[in-house]
Amino acid sequence: EQSFDETGINRVILATDGDFNVGITDPEELKSFVERKRDTGVTLSVLGFGRGNYNDEMMQTLAQNGNGNAAFIDTLNEARKVLVDEVSSTLFTIAQDVKIQVEFNPDTVSEYRLIGYETRMLKRDDFNNDKVDAGDIGSGHTVTAIYEITPKASKAKLNDELRYGTQNSAAVTGTDEYGFVKIRYKLPGEKSSKLISEPVKMSSAAETVEAAPREARFAAAVAAFGQLLRGGQYTKSYSYDDVIALAQGAKGADSFGYRAEFINLVRLAKTAQGLEPLKP
Repeated sequence: EQSFDETGINRVILATDGDFNVGITDPEELKSFVERKRDTGVTLSVLGFGRGNYNDEMMQTLAQNGNGNAAFIDTLNEARKVLVDEVSSTLFTIAQDVKIQVEFNPDTVSEYRLIGYETRMLKRDDFNNDKVDAGDIGSGHTVTAIYEITPKASKAKLNDELRYGTQNSAAVTGTDEYGFVKIRYKLPGEKSSKLISEPVKMSSAAETVEAAPREARFAAAVAAFGQLLRGGQYTKSYSYDDVIALAQGAKGADSFGYRAEFINLVRLAKTAQGLEPLKP
């Protein structure tokens, strides 16, 4: 606070294993402290180090409530990625309190689910409320949200049709749209948000997975890997081999080897799957 600069970037970068045993140690009190400092203009990013007692959940919570980023530094390559390659997206905020709301068209989509973001969910009425805090976006930073949808005519539906249908109160419906995306954000230092909205046209959908953009295919591979690690409740016959094949096809130039590192991680998970658990 002594070095606070009203015209500069005021961000604390905390390097820790998340095992707080000095000063404020209560998780809720620590979270509240970070939120209060955030409201004064001091944000927080967290770099995790160490093994064994590393507390990833605490790292994510602090970073989210501090409008910052969280990263686990386990190799020199990861340190370069976070502190060199992505430093601008970590330090230079270009949009604050960014919120995304997606509405699906019941005429074309029978089922949908958001993959991930369990700790980032907002209430519907929070979207238009500029007093509700949300995440910040840095320069060069991209955010990917993945929804799995079941088109109306698909035979892959998990649930039966409702007897009384669904009530659609939208002012405009159209069979050429899968949904409607709305984004709210504030420019740094401003109190009122700006709105961007865009329909998701059915014509924008790729006919096959191979025809989808490379970035979308790789993101889907990462999401599928996460689903498999959590038990694969919705992945059915999709396997680690399928994840590897999808990621390999979307690896691209991979100048820094990050995508190759991910593919190797999937291979390790596949190998570990066949091992017997250690006995206590």
